[in-house]
Amino acid sequence: MNKQVNQYSFLRTIILVSTFGGLLFGYDTGVINGALPFMSQEDQLNLNSFTEGLVTSSLLLGAAFGALFCGRLSDYIGRRKNILYLSILFFVSTLGCTLAPNVTIIVIFRFLLGLAVGGASAVVPTFLAEMSPVENRGKMVTQNELMIVSGQLLAFTFNAIIGSAMGDNSNAWRYMLPIAALPAIFLFFGMLKVPESPRWLVSKGKNEDALSVLRKIREEKRAKSEFNEIKAAVAEESDMEKASFKDLSVRWVRRIVFLGIGIGAVQQITGVNSIMYYGTAILKEAGFATKAALIGNIANGVISVLATFVGIWLLGKFGRRPLLLVGLIGTTTTLLLIAILSGLLEGSAAFPYIILTLTVTFLAFQQGMISPVTWLLLSEIFPLRLRGFGMGIAVFGSWIVNFCVGLMFPILLDKIGLSMTFFIFVVLGIGAITFVKTCLPETKGLSLEELEHNFRTYKNKSSKKLSDNKVV
Repeated sequence: MNKQVNQYSFLRTIILVSTFGGLLFGYDTGVINGALPFMSQEDQLNLNSFTEGLVTSSLLLGAAFGALFCGRLSDYIGRRKNILYLSILFFVSTLGCTLAPNVTIIVIFRFLLGLAVGGASAVVPTFLAEMSPVENRGKMVTQNELMIVSGQLLAFTFNAIIGSAMGDNSNAWRYMLPIAALPAIFLFFGMLKVPESPRWLVSKGKNEDALSVLRKIREEKRAKSEFNEIKAAVAEESDMEKASFKDLSVRWVRRIVFLGIGIGAVQQITGVNSIMYYGTAILKEAGFATKAALIGNIANGVISVLATFVGIWLLGKFGRRPLLLVGLIGTTTTLLLIAILSGLLEGSAAFPYIILTLTVTFLAFQQGMISPVTWLLLSEIFPLRLRGFGMGIAVFGSWIVNFCVGLMFPILLDKIGLSMTFFIFVVLGIGAITFVKTCLPETKGLSLEELEHNFRTYKNKSSKKLSDNKVV
C-alpha cells in the first residue's frame, strides 16, 4: 500500500513540475493585458492600434511555429528533454522582452517567447497524456489548463498591484514582464528529476527504461500490462515510415489531423483571447479608468481558475463532446449579449459593470468547458507514431487563428467598435457549434491505444456512431 502511495505521489510530482510549462504559457500570454496601457505611452514604445496588435500577436505567431517545430522535435529527442530546452528559451526571451528599447526588439523577443509558449502548449499535454493512467487521464491532462489560467490570474494580479503601486510611472510594464523568469527556473531544475515518457521510450526501443518508469508510477501488475499494450501498438506501426506530410494521403490519418486542426481552431474563434489579452482595453473602452480596469480584470482571472476546477470535475462525470457543445452555446450566447448591449447601453453608468459581468460569464463557460476539453482531446486523438507531428500541426493551426484574433482585435475595436466586433465572434461561434455537432467523436473511457484502433478501423460510420463508442 505504501509503495502504491509513493507511486501516486511521484506521478503527482511529475504533473506539477511539467505543468509549470502551462503556468509560463498563462503568465506570458496574460501579462500583456496590463502591460499594454503603459507600453503604449509616448515615452515608452508609443504604440498605436496596429503596433499594439503586432506586439501582442508576435508571441502568437511564434507560438504557432513553436508548436509545429517542438511537436516534431519531441518525437526525436523526447518529451522531457524538449520541455527542458523550452524552460531555457522562456527565461532568455522573458529578459529580452523586459529590456527591449523599441517596438522592433520587443516584437523579436515576443516572437521567441512565443516559440517557447507554443512548444509548451504542444508538448506538455502530450507528455501528461502519456504518463497518465486511462481512468485519470482527463483529470491529469487538464491540470495543465488549470496552470495556464493560474498563470493568467497571477499576471492579472501582478499587473494590478504594480500598476496601482507605480501610479503614473510609465516604466511599470518593465516590472510586470520579468516575473515569468522565476517559474522558468523552477521548470528547468524540476525537469532534471522527471523521467521520460514510457511510450516515447518504447518507440525508441528503450524497453527496459520504459518498464522502469512505469513501475515508478503504476503498481507492478498494471505496469507490465500497460507496457505490453504499448509494445503491441508500437509493433503495429514498426513497418511504417516516420510521420510526415505524406501520411495525409492516408484517409484515417488525414481525418485525425484535420479533426485536430478543427478542435484547436474552435477554442480560438470563440474570441476568448480578445478578453485574455485585451481585457483591460475592453474595460477601458466600456468606461473604467486604467487602474479600475486593471483591478476589474482580476475578476476574469479568478473566474477562469474557479471554472477550470469545475471543468476538471465535469470531465470526470460527462463526455468530452457534450461538454464542448454546452460550453460553445454558452460563450456564443454571452457574446451575443455583449454585442447587443454594447449598442444599446454604451455611455451609461451601468455599462462598464454589465460588460465586466458578461466577460466573467463568458470565461466561466470557456475555461470551465471549452479550454479543458480542447487540450485534452488534442492530447488523446493522435496515434503514437503521429502524436508529436499531429499535435504540432493541430496546435500550429490553433495558434495561427489566435494570431489573427490577437492582431485584428485592437484594429477592429478602433475601427468598428465593441458591438460590431463581438457580432463577428457570434457568427464564428455558430460555425464552431456546427463543427463539433457534426464532426467530433467521443474519447472518454478509451485508452490511447483503443482510440488509435477505432480511428484505424473507422470506415463509413457517422461521427455520431463513432462518438457512441464505449463512454463511461
